[in-house]
Amino acid sequence: MTAHLPTINQQVHPYQLKRVLLIEDHDVNRMLLSDYLGYCGYDVRSLSNGAALFSTIKSYQPDLMLLDLKLPDVDGYWLLEQIQQHPYLSKIPIIVVSAFAFKADQDRAISLGARRYLVKPINLNILVMTIQEELAYCCI
Repeated sequence: MTAHLPTINQQVHPYQLKRVLLIEDHDVNRMLLSDYLGYCGYDVRSLSNGAALFSTIKSYQPDLMLLDLKLPDVDGYWLLEQIQQHPYLSKIPIIVVSAFAFKADQDRAISLGARRYLVKPINLNILVMTIQEELAYCCI
């Protein structure tokens, strides 16, 4: 992952504070993404597995989710399917951030409700731009 810290003009302002739920099992990736998005002005909550996903969504009410597909306890595709079965949850934009680089993986995730698909290693600037685009689109 590459990072260039945003300038003050690129950072999200506090009055626009949006909640991002990050589901990532790799400790270093989770800490890097969480810290970087926090620096960019997002309120980030992270999970290392999918076990507490639905209870966390209920209590945290994220504006957007970042989802790794390969988790230790549950298949990320299954999580996408389950999320789409709930009318409220299916409205939360999901950006998949995965090492699965094949087009078939991307197509499957998109068909199951993911809005975007980023392949690891990701460019953090592109991630933030993607998050901003999805939040702008869903909040119109």
